[in-house]
Amino acid sequence: MSSSPSSSPSPTRKRALLIASLITLWYSSNIGVILLNKYLLSNYGFRFPIFLTMCHMTACALLSYASIVFLKLVPLQVIKSRPQFFKIATLSVVFCASVVGGNVSLRYLPVSFNQAVGATTPFFTAVFAYLMTFKREAWITYAALIPVVTGVIVASGGEPSFHLFGFIMCISATAARAFKSVLQGVLLSSEGEKLNSMNLLLYMSPIAVVVLLPSTLVMEPGVLDVIRLLSKEHKFMWLLLTLNSATAYVANLSNFLVTKHTSALTLQVLGNAKGAVAVVISILLFRNPVTVMGIGGYTITVLGVVAYGEAKRRFK
Repeated sequence: MSSSPSSSPSPTRKRALLIASLITLWYSSNIGVILLNKYLLSNYGFRFPIFLTMCHMTACALLSYASIVFLKLVPLQVIKSRPQFFKIATLSVVFCASVVGGNVSLRYLPVSFNQAVGATTPFFTAVFAYLMTFKREAWITYAALIPVVTGVIVASGGEPSFHLFGFIMCISATAARAFKSVLQGVLLSSEGEKLNSMNLLLYMSPIAVVVLLPSTLVMEPGVLDVIRLLSKEHKFMWLLLTLNSATAYVANLSNFLVTKHTSALTLQVLGNAKGAVAVVISILLFRNPVTVMGIGGYTITVLGVVAYGEAKRRFK
């Protein structure tokens, strides 16, 4: 007896279910790693952002290798020349700077304000693209960036927990993230040198560990002693660190998979919404004070980012 057509899901439904699952994984892992970072660095007494970043990069190196070499989620792309290796190493250093800066800022700033500053990435991307590649956009595209910056200025004025050093680190991390994306397009522009994001992570992560290890030893010399003390007070210390590091890799993997199965525009829209969801969850969890001015500033920034994406798409 043959099964009825309704008993098995159609390819369209299967694809929709897959995309929904990937988006859920992407949201939960991205927001989860931000909240775990904040919890460890601010609420848990673990004040070692460089070591935490090194843990993330170690997990990314090991899990990327397992995903590509053993699970074969994507084909392995090999480094073909020494110049290509040095280009990847340069990207890795910039990537390190952005992640460390973001983690340091979470020690001093609430997640809600951190996300508001992070939303200005398109502004820095446009600036670096113009300075490094002389790529010009339509004037209306640049005009859309005005509310992006204005919103952060408004949010800064209305942020009860504003911390100047934390703000400088957060804005530096945002600029470094934008610089890395533009630099990647410049350095790995030839077809023979292009790597997908998973292979790039596979090669960048070990280099990042090599860079971060001496930095940790010099700038955070007592980290292992503090971890031992904290693990006696909190029996889940190592579990939290491991979970946090693995989540950082899942965030990168799910970002790649969502990009692969949707479009750049969909990813941008989802990214804007993700920031807003992270803000709401963090306020509920950490109970950090917020003001109408702060919420208004963040809203202006997000609307500016949406307008920028739409203007860029229309006037490409």
